[in-house]
Amino acid sequence: MRRIVEPLQLMGAQVMGRRNGSLAPLVIQGGSLYGIEYELPVASAQVKSCIMLAGLSAAGDTVIHQPALSRDHTERMVSAMGAIVEENGLDLHVKPASLQSVDIAVPGDISSAAFWIVAGLCHPDSRVLVQGVGLNPSRTGLIDALQAMGAGNSLKLVNERTEGGEPVADLLVTHGDLHGTEIGGDIIPRLLDEIPILAVAACFASGETVIRDAAELRVKESDRIATTVEELSRLGADIKAREDGMVIRGTGKLTGAACQSHGDHRLAMSLAVCGLLSDGDVEVHGAADAAVSYPSFWEDLDLLAPGHARG
Repeated sequence: MRRIVEPLQLMGAQVMGRRNGSLAPLVIQGGSLYGIEYELPVASAQVKSCIMLAGLSAAGDTVIHQPALSRDHTERMVSAMGAIVEENGLDLHVKPASLQSVDIAVPGDISSAAFWIVAGLCHPDSRVLVQGVGLNPSRTGLIDALQAMGAGNSLKLVNERTEGGEPVADLLVTHGDLHGTEIGGDIIPRLLDEIPILAVAACFASGETVIRDAAELRVKESDRIATTVEELSRLGADIKAREDGMVIRGTGKLTGAACQSHGDHRLAMSLAVCGLLSDGDVEVHGAADAAVSYPSFWEDLDLLAPGHARG
């Protein structure tokens, strides 16, 4: 929260809360904003979007310096609504603007599609078609990582098109023989939310997969490095935590066990996919957490495993 509050305070916003605005509850007073030049400490689409939206109503221009690319849905949407957002490498120049309403078709979320992609790649008898998935280049790190792991012939983009200014396609997924690789650097902001399910894929890949430069996972809904390692270990995975990621040695199998979601929707859904792939039953305590981002997850999972998926 502090990463968002701090730049807003620099823009003149009156935001007060515990620990100098880093803890809720927050009190926000109305007032005038002015443009700033700000260097993001991490590549964060949430923080970037917050500054950008504030900049549209500020006096003067706002310049945002990014350490690496992150998802750019906000830039695309506000530009379609009349804003002027100039890109110069990793820098964004935002001019004050009044937005105009437009009709937008919202594509399917690739972070939600990720669970079906990995399930299809890792299950020995699979053919899954995920329709209408948004393939914004700032979000397709998972696909790039899986292709680096050998999924090229088993993960196909069909019916490619553009909707609402965003690239969209249907994804046809069949079983693939994956192999380990090293994942780090600039690709991490493009797949950060998908790392728990990517770790599941690595369990079914031959060789070793190393995920690095992902320390941001420590401050998500759970410490996703610690919780992913803990819960996949319960299922027999050969996985170890690193300060900024994890190392997974693929064994090609998982066993059943009772697991915890740790209040984390993405971990709950990743563990559910493990249930499709494991040799035994996987019980997910806190399964309802999936509703945070995917309310119909358990119903959709039941389409792949009728009668076996229970949230």
